[in-house]
Amino acid sequence: MSFSPANITALVIASSFAAGLNIYATVLTLGLLARTQWVALPPGLDSLGHTWVLVVCGIMFAIEFVADKIPAFDMIWNGLHTVVRIPIAALVAYHASSQLTPQMQILATAIGAAVALAAHGSKTALRAAVTPSPEPVSNIALSTSEDVVAVGLTWFATHHPVIAASGALLCLAAAVLAARALLRAIQKPLRRLFGTDLEEGGAQAKPLP
Repeated sequence: MSFSPANITALVIASSFAAGLNIYATVLTLGLLARTQWVALPPGLDSLGHTWVLVVCGIMFAIEFVADKIPAFDMIWNGLHTVVRIPIAALVAYHASSQLTPQMQILATAIGAAVALAAHGSKTALRAAVTPSPEPVSNIALSTSEDVVAVGLTWFATHHPVIAASGALLCLAAAVLAARALLRAIQKPLRRLFGTDLEEGGAQAKPLP
């Protein structure tokens, strides 16, 4: 893969979307690719192949693999990772764009952070909609799908960055629309329920003389 500005930007977009879903899987995949030299990566990402990076990401990925599939607890986990996924995604984008001009590097970093934030926010919103379901299958299926997408998209981005970036943006748009639809579907019955209760309470309450 040639490291043109367009390819680097596409790689940043795709990997940042994957990071918003699972930062540890994304960094671990990039680190293994850098370590094995299976595919050429921008020189700034060579540091991801260090042993301590691979070990830490491997352990955290194993923990997240379990924690992210426990209903209710996954909401706490994802909430806490707001301060993990976005900054690390921005840092990866910064190093991936080290060959670009300083202005372009800052822009790439901002794009990486924005895409990761949007992906993370959509993931959290979808989880908020799915978590109330009484069975854990939906949480497990959704979390597993996110893990597969994070690893697969990161790997694909190193071979076909433009296609991967286009797919990431389409997935992001679909996730945002799905999250909004699910949240609205949950809010409507709640609003009707509490709205009716409030109206009934208001109707029964009489002003004091």
